Amino acid sequence: MKLLVYGINFAPELTGIGKYTGEMVAWLAAQGHEVRVVTAPPYYPDWAVWPGYGAGRYTREQWHGATVIRTPLWVPRKVTGTKRLVHLASFALSSIPALLAQWRWKPDVVWVTEPPLFCSPAALAFARLRSAKAWLHIQDYEVDAAFELGLLKGARVRSLVARAERRLMRSFDRISTISMRMMERASSKGTEDARLVSLPNWADVSSIRPLTADSPYRAELGIRSDAIVALYSGNMGAKQGLELLAETAAMLADHPDLEFVFCGNGAGRADLMKRCESLKNVRFLDLQPMERLGDLLGLADIHLLPQRADAADLVMPSKLTGILSSGRPVVAGARPETELGQVTATCGIAVPPDDPKSFAEAVLSLASQPALRRELGARARAYAEERFDRDAVLRQFERDLAACIGGAARR
Repeated sequence: MKLLVYGINFAPELTGIGKYTGEMVAWLAAQGHEVRVVTAPPYYPDWAVWPGYGAGRYTREQWHGATVIRTPLWVPRKVTGTKRLVHLASFALSSIPALLAQWRWKPDVVWVTEPPLFCSPAALAFARLRSAKAWLHIQDYEVDAAFELGLLKGARVRSLVARAERRLMRSFDRISTISMRMMERASSKGTEDARLVSLPNWADVSSIRPLTADSPYRAELGIRSDAIVALYSGNMGAKQGLELLAETAAMLADHPDLEFVFCGNGAGRADLMKRCESLKNVRFLDLQPMERLGDLLGLADIHLLPQRADAADLVMPSKLTGILSSGRPVVAGARPETELGQVTATCGIAVPPDDPKSFAEAVLSLASQPALRRELGARARAYAEERFDRDAVLRQFERDLAACIGGAARR
């Protein structure tokens, strides 16, 4: 099988979309498939092209058995709605020559991830012209999120954009997404069940395991062995509701045995640091190397997963799989009827989104009950092993790819 992966998000050293795309590419290449990637130089989450890469040139490299072609990209220093659109358009345009350069290679499947949806028209056009199958994988409904978060406004604009989105989605041979609720949303946008595929985010449950001793990070951060650590690890962006973390830490500042660690980078980090500058119970960490992810997640006695109320039902956070695999309970901002709320109810405490008082009470409740933490952590690990094992998920994905190429109905 020849798979062409096309999209801006391919930075395997990160967490989130780039990590999952990278692991998928490496896994398929290891199974003997031919995989090529057309992508941008890595720039996220700091909105600056990483050292060793260039924003203004085409490059080609071999990565874990796959060929990776990186194309020019404009990265704004300060991100606004308009500049973000120009940023995405710069990749959509500069990547077209690299996409067309795959003409003679003739892929079987052209695979593109949302976000960003900007890449979809070129992916569809190339797939149709080359008689390849077109596959859209949805990690996040960015159009819905943009309106819910107020980045785009107006009923007329929403109607026009929604129609364009539905038309695009109807043109793909397969639509996959990461949760049952998101599959239901794809159906509501006109995608037939025969074209829908479940492709959940996975965890490497063999490398991310419950620690049997203190995480090395405790000593590195100067945290006592008997202290309770509440950890947020992940992107610090607009959809996370990070202000809730600062409010929670402030409410619990009088509990000396409770320490907060906030790890990650992104546009919202500076504001979060400012909100926490007077709090002695908060420590910050930059994004950590992937090889230390198990130790980082094992630092937590309690994981923190805030969500903004206006986006809480639009995404299934990719960081959840690692959290569950680490065998630690989680406090999440999620309504009980959402899929995140249902998962959290089995291995942690779900509270209303954007409710710092309830969030703080849940953290304090778990901090004071070590037996409950152990029980919920064991449930989290069992859930990860049953639902999110990487090899099991990717083996099924490989079968779904074969069925797509063969035109067979998916099981």
